[in-house]
Amino acid sequence: MTIELGVAELAATRFAISPLSETVACLQQVAGRDRHAVNLPWLRWAQDELGREPLDLARTWPLIVNDRRSWPEFLVPAPRDQGASIEDDLAAVLRTTARQVRASLRRVFGDDLPDAAAALAARPAAGLRAIVAELRAAHDRLVAPHWPRIRAVLDADVAHRARQLAAGGAERLFADLHPDLRWSEGWLRLAGERWRPERVVNRGPGGLVLIPVVLGPSHVLIKKSTSTQTTVRYPARGTGALWTAGTRPPSGSAVRLLGRPRAELLQALCSPATTTDLARALGVTPSAVSQHLGVLRDSGLVARERAGRHVLYLTTALGAALLRRS
Repeated sequence: MTIELGVAELAATRFAISPLSETVACLQQVAGRDRHAVNLPWLRWAQDELGREPLDLARTWPLIVNDRRSWPEFLVPAPRDQGASIEDDLAAVLRTTARQVRASLRRVFGDDLPDAAAALAARPAAGLRAIVAELRAAHDRLVAPHWPRIRAVLDADVAHRARQLAAGGAERLFADLHPDLRWSEGWLRLAGERWRPERVVNRGPGGLVLIPVVLGPSHVLIKKSTSTQTTVRYPARGTGALWTAGTRPPSGSAVRLLGRPRAELLQALCSPATTTDLARALGVTPSAVSQHLGVLRDSGLVARERAGRHVLYLTTALGAALLRRS
C-alpha cells in the first residue's frame, strides 16, 4: 500500500491516543483475530472475566468478527486531539451520518448486507446508539481496569516518536514506527506479506493520525476510506513488558547490586509507569516508591519524562543492561 504524503499532508500529521481503538482491538483479540502473543496474559484475564459474565455485543460483534478482511471504519474515528477520552471517541461515532454509515458498510460487505449490517443501514441513528452502548460496556469491563498502565505505555510511545521526529525528521520517524513502514520523497509505503501495490486515492482530509495500540495485532492497520482523517494504527513500544511488569523476578546481578526492592522496581519499569502505578503493582506506598526512584535516577538506571499531567518513569539502556545480566 502506498499513500501520498507530501509536505502539506505531513505538516498536518499528528499522534493521538484512542481508548476506543483499544476497545475494538481487544474484542478482535478475544475473537481470535490477529492475536498478538505479548497480550496473552491480558487475554487469559479477559476470557476469565467474560466467562464469569458475558458481554451482550449483538450489534457490534457481527461488524468486527466475520469473514471479511476489514470492518466499518466509523467504529474507530480519528480522535480530534492527542488525549481523547472514551466519551470523546464514542461521541465521534455518534456523529457519523447515515450516508457515511451506509457507504462504510458497502465497502466492507458489498451490496448484499448481512443481517446486522442491514439493520444498521436501515436505522443508522438508532443502530449507532446501540453500538456505542455496547462498546462502552466492553471498554468498562475489558480496558478500563488496565487503562492507567496502558495509557502510560501509549504516552511513552508518543514521547519517543516525538524525539525520533525531532532527531531525524519524517524518514526516521516512519522507519522506526514499524518494520513494514517507510517514508521517502512524499510517499509512505506499507509492505508485508499482505502487500500489493496500491495508491490511496480517497484518503481522509488532512494528514494522517498515528495511533499507537497496545491491545492490537503485531502489524500496522491503515484505514484509508474514511470521513475523518486517515488513521495508521501500529503496535506501541513497551507492550511486551506491560503484562509482566511486577511479576517477572529481576536478575541476580540487579538484586545483589541494588537490593531486592529497588531491583524489582527497576524490572517493573521495563514498562513505563507512574509512581501510583508502581505502588499499586508492587504493593508498597507511593512515598517508598519515590525514595527508591530517586536513588535509581541518580544512578542513571531510570529516567523520567512528562506526558500531559503525568510523570512517567522507565528503565534506561543502562538499567536494561543490568537486568539482562544473570
